[in-house]
Amino acid sequence: MMTENPYVKQFPDLMAGKTLLYCHGFGSSGQSGTVTRLHTVLPQARVVAPDLPIDPHAAIALLHEVCEREHPDLIIGTSMGGMYAEQLRGYDRICINPALQIADTMRAHNMTGTQQFQNPREDGIQEFYVDKALVKAYREVSEQRFAGLTPDDEHRVIGLFGDRDELVDTFDLFRAHYTQATHFHGEHRMDDKSYMHSVLPVIRWIDDRQEGRQRPIVYIGVETLVNGHLQNLVPWDVAQPASSSQKAVRMLIETYDVYFVADNPTAELSAWLETYINVPAWQHTVYTYRRDLLYGDYFLRMKNEELRMKKGEDYMATILEYGSDELKTWDDVIGYFELLGGQ
Repeated sequence: MMTENPYVKQFPDLMAGKTLLYCHGFGSSGQSGTVTRLHTVLPQARVVAPDLPIDPHAAIALLHEVCEREHPDLIIGTSMGGMYAEQLRGYDRICINPALQIADTMRAHNMTGTQQFQNPREDGIQEFYVDKALVKAYREVSEQRFAGLTPDDEHRVIGLFGDRDELVDTFDLFRAHYTQATHFHGEHRMDDKSYMHSVLPVIRWIDDRQEGRQRPIVYIGVETLVNGHLQNLVPWDVAQPASSSQKAVRMLIETYDVYFVADNPTAELSAWLETYINVPAWQHTVYTYRRDLLYGDYFLRMKNEELRMKKGEDYMATILEYGSDELKTWDDVIGYFELLGGQ
């Protein structure tokens, strides 16, 4: 059962009392696995997930009606649903692997002829037929993408793209109109791991912004994330993550606003963070030689890093020294923050 999956856990306070609209993918329904995850992980949120008509004109019309009736606090769309979600102006949205050129995708992957629904639908229909007229209709609706886009709307849409998606690749097209887009570790269909590690942090950021919620800030010196004792000397293109560091990051972002701090940006470091930290590091990486100017609650740095500082400089956060007797390992760091209980 999904509740037994080690990746899935409940967050009762996240999106509590809010309405979340989910737009499913092609040939799916409102009873998809993603809907089950949303119900499981966000038990206090109200999830609205209608079965979308096969006709795309009817589907987008239905979604506009649902939005006017439900006033969703957040819209999440996957694949075809991501294409629809992008067009629902005026709402916070997450578009996951959006099929922005769905007619081309349908032709390229032989999604024509008789098709089976992947999940049960309320009307009991189990199959449908895709002909040239329906493909044309999908092209007409998909070509409405980005229509009426306003500067305010640009900042309310986030695109998440699986780095192993072999069905849809619209990252460049999306990025030409929206600045908020990144890759996550996963395929076209999300599983529990990619959902929890990639989508959930974004939901948390959106919920925090909507609520004006300010979490305690934890800065992490990137050198502490690397395996071995000579972190500053290990090239990023061969460096491996320290034991339990990824586990610790996943734990910390549940309660804290976590940022990763490095001296200067390099392609190798960016690639390393995308590989091993992934979405939690997106828009949460700070580059500066003056770490003492960063205002926050905690700063995890390597032991003896004060040797880098100039006389008179002082951090504006509680210093935690990784490698010290108290925090020799990342498991020690996890234990330390567990005792803090989110403070």
